[in-house]
Parts: sequence; structure tokens; C-alpha cells
Amino acid sequence: MSFLYKADPARGAQWAHLFAQKSPDMPFHIWPNIGDAAAIRYLAAWQPPEDPTRTLPNLEVIFSVGAGVDQFDLSGVPAHIPVVRMIEPGIVEGMVEYVTQAVLTIHRDLFDYALQQQQQTWQALPVQPASSRRIGVLGLGVLGTAVLERLRLFGFPCAGWSRSGASIEGVDCYAGTDSLDAFLARSDILICLLPLTTATRGLLDRSLFSKLPRGAALVQTGRGPHLNQEDLLAALASGQLGSAILDVTDPEPLPAAHPLWSHPRVRITPHIASATRPDSAVDVILDNLRRHREGLPMIGQIDRTRGY
Repeated sequence: MSFLYKADPARGAQWAHLFAQKSPDMPFHIWPNIGDAAAIRYLAAWQPPEDPTRTLPNLEVIFSVGAGVDQFDLSGVPAHIPVVRMIEPGIVEGMVEYVTQAVLTIHRDLFDYALQQQQQTWQALPVQPASSRRIGVLGLGVLGTAVLERLRLFGFPCAGWSRSGASIEGVDCYAGTDSLDAFLARSDILICLLPLTTATRGLLDRSLFSKLPRGAALVQTGRGPHLNQEDLLAALASGQLGSAILDVTDPEPLPAAHPLWSHPRVRITPHIASATRPDSAVDVILDNLRRHREGLPMIGQIDRTRGY
């Protein structure tokens, strides 16, 4: 039984080194050097081959090297092959760090101070207590839960929304489409950590923005196609939104002349909020391989009907 890695080759070399240390009996290959295709049982990829079972006839499991699987064409993956997204401490820690700094940037008026610095203006703005700034997180999976657990420690009133519901200590949890408007109405800083599905594509649009408190802010760390960028620009122009921090866009990167690049109330980073860390990722993969061999549920195995 062999393991195949199909993603960034530099990271693949790190994975190969770790596999050699931690699972020396399992042959490890980096795409396109697959060795004996019939021996490949496990594939870790950002994007699998178009027809994975034609290339790898004895494939048993496909692992995503990222936190989502929206980049996969699941229609090409036979139903009997489990697809497992990456849930590992490095991704979680990175996302918590990124969202925390984004929220504090907005909360402590750093957009305004950046403009004042350009104008060489020294002027203090009133400091608002965290208790007056309501946080709302769309998506209550592992990442959303971890972000809310950290932000509530600052004293922010925290709420989360998901399709199916959740329970998090100290957090007001909303569930289902019927509760979305009420959740939005109490979210001064809205953080998107949803998976990308047919239902969530384009969700961050004019209609949704209109239901937020006037002057609210957006932190977009989900997937680029969640956001209608023209509607965001319109909401910023009208003052319905006060600022936005975007780690993902559609396309990536944005075209050079796109107005979001130069907007004074927008900060853009190149999809770096969190990334898989090879050491912890390999540990998670090896644990899931053990679970698979023992017939146990794998951590991160997706539900094909939901797409995540």
C-alpha cells in the first residue's frame, strides 16, 4: 500500500520526510512520480486527477490538504471512496490568529488611523469597550467555534450562525435560515467562515448587507465566491458597511485594476489566513489511516449530500 501526495511539491518534500520518520513502512510518492499506480491506496491532494480511479485503480481514500473540498470535482470521485478534509491544529491556530487581528483592527479604528497617518493627523478617536461591539460568525465548524471561543475572552458579545445549529459556551447560537436575519441584525462585525456550497455561493450580497447594523464591518475568510464584490463596493459607498478585511477573493488574485485593491476601507491579504502545517497535518493523516484500517470514522470525512 502506497501514499500519493499531489499538491505543492516543496510541502510534499516535507511530508515525505515526516512519513519516512513516522511511517517508514509506507511508500510515499509525490505527483507526478507515482510509482506503481496499482499500489496507491491513499491520495492527499489540493485537486485530485480528473478521473482518480482511472489513474489510481485501487484508491481507497482521498484527503484534501486544505480545510475545504470545494476545489474538488466530487462528481468525478466514486461514491464508495471517502473524501476527508483537513482538520489539524495548524489550520485552526492560524485562522484564530488572523481573525483576531482582523477584529481588533476594526475594533480599535486602525482603518481610520491609517488614513490619519497618510494625512499626518494626530487625533485620538473615542475608544469603544469590547462589550459594545457585537461579533457574529457565519459557520460553526471547527474554525468558527475556535474563533468564537477566543474572541469572547476579549469581552465581545459573540454569536454564531449555522444551518444545523451548535452549542458553544458563552456564545448565542442561531440555527437555520429563519434565524439568519435576527443574527445579522446584532452583528457589528460579521466574520464568514462558511464552507462553499451551492447554498452559500454569493450569500454575502446586497440583501445580506442591508440586514446588518449600519456601519458594520466584514471579515471574509471563507471562500472568494461567497462574496458579491460589486455589492460590497456599493455597501461601502453608501456607508451601510464601514470596512472590510478580505483574505479570499474571486478570482485569486484580483485583476490589477479592480477597485477593491485601492479602496481605503478595504484590506486584502493573499489567502494566507491559515495554512496546513506539515508536521501536524501528517500526524492527523496517519491517525486517519489508522482509523480507516480499523473501520472507524475518519476525522473530517465529508457528507457528500452537504458538500462539507
